[in-house]
Amino acid sequence: MTSPTAANAAPDKLDGTVLKIASVVVLGAIMSILDVTVVSVALPTFATEFDTTYATVAWTMTAYTLALATVIPVTGWAADRFGTKRLYMTALVLFVLGSVLCSFAWDITSLIGFRVLQGLGGGMLMPLGMTIMTKAAGPDRVGRVMAVLGIPMLLGPIGGPILGGWLIGAASWHWIFLINLPIGIIALAAAFIILPSDQASPSESFDFLGMLLLSPGLALFLFGVSSIPEVGTVASARVLVPGVVGLVLIVAFIFHALRKDHPLIDLHLFKNRQLSVAVITTSLFIVAFMGAGLLFPSYFIQVGGHTTLAAGLLMAPQGIGAMLTMPVAGRLVDKMGPGKIVLTGLPLILIGLGVFTQVAADSPTWLLMGALFVMGMGMGCTMMPLMTAAIVTLSNDQVARGSTLMNIVQQTAGSIGTAVMSVVLTNQLLDRGLDSQTVAMQHVPEVAAQEPPGMVDQVLSQAADAFGNTFLVATVLIALTLIPAFMLPRKKSVNPHLEAEGAPTVMMH
Repeated sequence: MTSPTAANAAPDKLDGTVLKIASVVVLGAIMSILDVTVVSVALPTFATEFDTTYATVAWTMTAYTLALATVIPVTGWAADRFGTKRLYMTALVLFVLGSVLCSFAWDITSLIGFRVLQGLGGGMLMPLGMTIMTKAAGPDRVGRVMAVLGIPMLLGPIGGPILGGWLIGAASWHWIFLINLPIGIIALAAAFIILPSDQASPSESFDFLGMLLLSPGLALFLFGVSSIPEVGTVASARVLVPGVVGLVLIVAFIFHALRKDHPLIDLHLFKNRQLSVAVITTSLFIVAFMGAGLLFPSYFIQVGGHTTLAAGLLMAPQGIGAMLTMPVAGRLVDKMGPGKIVLTGLPLILIGLGVFTQVAADSPTWLLMGALFVMGMGMGCTMMPLMTAAIVTLSNDQVARGSTLMNIVQQTAGSIGTAVMSVVLTNQLLDRGLDSQTVAMQHVPEVAAQEPPGMVDQVLSQAADAFGNTFLVATVLIALTLIPAFMLPRKKSVNPHLEAEGAPTVMMH
């Protein structure tokens, strides 16, 4: 059944009640996503404050990611069992509590531990938000809902580095976590007042065996993948042992889930051809796009010599481009299906990334900002339409499971993309006898003054080549994404689940 809100609303726009619910969901999602990019700016500060290595402080990011991957599989069942409103408020409390504890961390170990607690809350916010929004708006307006949920994904990459750089400079690193306290209190109060009361559906028993297989499996696999940049090779026990054990547990879960009626993750959803195509397209896209996205600030800082705050500002055109196209794409997806929109977005990303494959040490800033703007326009036509394609054909009781599945795909693909691009860049630099620290030091006047004539320009030129070759790998992956994207639906037809109920609602086919 479609919610009363969705049924009574005008079919071509989101009504006031849905927009109020959206404001609550977006507030929580912004905290979760901003947190990732804000902390990425603080890593050098952590290394100095806690007198440890960069490889160690990087686990403040990895621990958060592993916590996300571990908790997401449980979210779908828990939403059915306890109700989405109750669980959403619990997730907010965990996230804010973890944030406050992070600000009081006394060493790097305690900070990493508190980041895990923060990730357990943050991991539930996005899939729960998708479920709440989709149920409130109805399947007819999923495209618009996804466009609204895309706002945090745009604000994170734009605002995170800028906010983090400003807070650390103006106050201290503690405030990148404490800033979540007032926002979290507002979000919690708004969730209590605005979100509709929901009825729990405790009919399905919890898949404990599935949880024991999938959650540790994902965590171990991502731990192995995330260790690749630190050890510099795949052929290391630290990578292979957890990676292989994790993969075995994931495969065991697949066999278990296909035989069970109500598994932790409903793999029977893959019988839906449209969802399967959307998952494959999303996986390839995120590995390439998120992996490359990690490297843009590094290029600006290490090769371009910009400050962290300036690098964050230089990334803004990408978010602006996406802001322009995402709302339009959301409306068009509801009218003509996701295929045409995604096949418009991917070529735009290819054009923008193509510019970065040719970067030099002295590439014009205006050219690179223009390329990021074009990429952002492409991303606005790609990310949310793919989510829409996966979820819009599902029945109302499948939405929670479907959104959980897509969030696991996003999180896993993002972690793999980050690791792959980091390894490619590291190897490209090593082939030239360089490392990130050596490149960055070329912008320190005292160091540059001691170098032989022309050496600084040579090092920066070689580093730019290394970045360009890495961006080429991402460009090839985006080109490969076009293959499954061609299989996405490019027209609209009737949703079979709703047609059976006699509801005049449409889907894409």
